[in-house]
Amino acid sequence: MDFNYKEILSSSLILFSVIDILGAIPIIIELRKKNGDIHAEQATLVSGLIMVGFFFAGKLILSFLGVDTNSFAVAGALILFLIGLEMTLGRNIFKNEEVTTGSHSIVPLAFPIIAGAGTMTTLISLKSQFEEINIVISIFINLIFIYIVLKSSVWIERKLGNAGTQILRKVFGVILIAIAIKIFKTRLF
Repeated sequence: MDFNYKEILSSSLILFSVIDILGAIPIIIELRKKNGDIHAEQATLVSGLIMVGFFFAGKLILSFLGVDTNSFAVAGALILFLIGLEMTLGRNIFKNEEVTTGSHSIVPLAFPIIAGAGTMTTLISLKSQFEEINIVISIFINLIFIYIVLKSSVWIERKLGNAGTQILRKVFGVILIAIAIKIFKTRLF
């Protein structure tokens, strides 16, 4: 085991920018408005399990299913694109199903918002650059930050107010669309 603080910092920052939990604040607020309380512990735990599981078994799972990393990333980008359209246009694209078990903390929050295709493909690519232990530590650092943001989403919404939330939602919707298009461009061309 070779703990390297520079690798931990680098991989943490890369994951932080890809996960973009701060950019997901409007989505978190919208989910809470539609479905009730967000279960921060459940969403963080499931996100962590998905990230760690995919980190160790991702390439194997995808190759077993006959799916290459690029196709997986494009599928995730399509979902991000549609969520961005929902946020920007104020229209519901995804069917709102009755949620009784708090599963909205898992879908779409834990997956694909937090631990989506972008995060998963990033984890696979980080393996070629950094030691595994340093990447796992960076995953846990990001999970702590994710938990803090999820837990304080009510406070954040109160501070922003309704107008601030709507503006943030539209702006980050456009940013989400741009991220999706960037993934399309880098994976298809």
